[in-house]
Amino acid sequence: MSKGGIWTLFAVSSPFDTGNGLVTSPVVSPLILAVIRLTLALYTLVQFIVDLALTPSTATVDPSTHLSARFSYFTVLSYIGIIAYFWASGVQSAFYVWGRKTQYPLQQWPRILQFLHMLLYSTITTYPILVTIVFWALLRDSDTFSTRLNTWLNISEHALNTVFALFEIFLTHGGPMPWIHVLFLDLMLAGYLGIAYITHKTQGFYPYTFLDPKEQGKLLAAYIVGIAVAEILIFIIVRYACVLRERLSRRYLTSQPPPAPEAIDEWEEITPAYMAI
Repeated sequence: MSKGGIWTLFAVSSPFDTGNGLVTSPVVSPLILAVIRLTLALYTLVQFIVDLALTPSTATVDPSTHLSARFSYFTVLSYIGIIAYFWASGVQSAFYVWGRKTQYPLQQWPRILQFLHMLLYSTITTYPILVTIVFWALLRDSDTFSTRLNTWLNISEHALNTVFALFEIFLTHGGPMPWIHVLFLDLMLAGYLGIAYITHKTQGFYPYTFLDPKEQGKLLAAYIVGIAVAEILIFIIVRYACVLRERLSRRYLTSQPPPAPEAIDEWEEITPAYMAI
């Protein structure tokens, strides 16, 4: 496949995002969108720093509570993705406003960075929902709301994370994501399994007990397959939520999204400008 064919497969157009869809919203101005994104970037970063600062850095009875263990948890890794996305998208939105709404830096950057930004969008609109479902269904315990601090941290990482995702899904022109992203999302989940088992080998614990083959037995495979399938279903739901949002915004809202290709009445034809090759 030619180089251009690869970027076509990844839905990275040249020129990129001609309608400025990644830095605009159907309901708020670009300035308000930039302020919201940068505010969320600051909030998530501060919350994460507080969480790390209060995590013990010395050995305790339970190795899973060490500071070094924090980065073995998928919740933490996905939250870092949220922090990175809101800083990246917030800065791009700010440059768009500062540049008098003509363009933003990402449009001039190499295609690989454009693709990675779009893939980051896919992670922060699907992984937080998966994290929220798994946490409240399987992992919540008596310590979740044991103190005000624990309550704040758990609400931020296991509830507000989904609120942040829903904001990007319904109140911006981001997405719908190209179908190939679901492959990368499940590959990253598979890669996380490696992190979990390396953690057990080097630090002596499983980040999540449902990944323990001795404890779960045959259920382990069911958990792994179930989470992979859940991610695919979440991706499909999110993708068509974005399609529906674009369809409704074109029909009812005054703040128009990026120009669409012909035949926008067909669901599969509602495609953001940054994906139009």
